Amino acid sequence: MITKIYRLKSHEIRPIVFGIGGCLATDRIVVDGRRVGYMFRDSPINEQDSGWRFFSGDEDENYIRNDDHHGVYDVNTIANYDHDIVPFLRSEYGSHFDRDEEGNFRLISKK
Repeated sequence: MITKIYRLKSHEIRPIVFGIGGCLATDRIVVDGRRVGYMFRDSPINEQDSGWRFFSGDEDENYIRNDDHHGVYDVNTIANYDHDIVPFLRSEYGSHFDRDEEGNFRLISKK
């Protein structure tokens, strides 16, 4: 198991969103400090899961397959890394978003 050095320290995490639950996010966001570039909301796998999955958008298949490169976090934590996700957090399950050329999120599919 590798020791991760997170971009934000625990005392830097502020309350932004409440009661959404847990999510999956890659180290490209929480360790490297990249903005969220792609996110989707899947059906939750348990009561604590919000269904949200966050990626910087430049992770390849090999990176994602390595369990050391992602983790489970409270959605509030990821909102602290990238405030731009906040308006989309109540989106329906099956919603997929990516950033356009101007850096704005756009809905790319809803299943």
